[in-house]
Amino acid sequence: MEVYIPSFRYEESELERGYTVFKIEVLMSGRKHFVEKRYSEFHALHKKLKKCIRTPEIPSKHVRNWVPKVLEQRRQGLELYLQTVILENEELPKIFLDFLNVRHVPSLPKAESCGSFDETESEESSKLSHQPVLLFLRDPYVLPKANDNFPNVVIEGILHGIFYPHLLPR
Repeated sequence: MEVYIPSFRYEESELERGYTVFKIEVLMSGRKHFVEKRYSEFHALHKKLKKCIRTPEIPSKHVRNWVPKVLEQRRQGLELYLQTVILENEELPKIFLDFLNVRHVPSLPKAESCGSFDETESEESSKLSHQPVLLFLRDPYVLPKANDNFPNVVIEGILHGIFYPHLLPR
């Protein structure tokens, strides 16, 4: 897993004072997504992580938010904080993964996310981790028996939608 904070922006709010939002880029298993977090969310994460793992220093809570140079230093410090948590922990806590909107995959250790294309996948890492969406009691491609009194409208509808989406139903 790789984590970067490429940018930040100032957010205006009618309900409270303006605040800075940090854009976090998360790269994991060849996929990239972005998460936006305020400093207060980083601070809350830090307090929770301190209870279960050794944590690096987090940038100071008290800064003048409107000074760009100070915000850039905070951005760099928060990026280093996230990267250090990843480097120093063999198994990342669920709190940390939730913070980054990463679904926890217990069968894949952190190191496997950096594998090369030449390596063959292990049997465990190639298993799918999803649940079936549809379950058929019998093979939907086999035609129903001639003695069925009613057509199976669910199977007909699915097959019609997949193979003949341009045709109108009967």
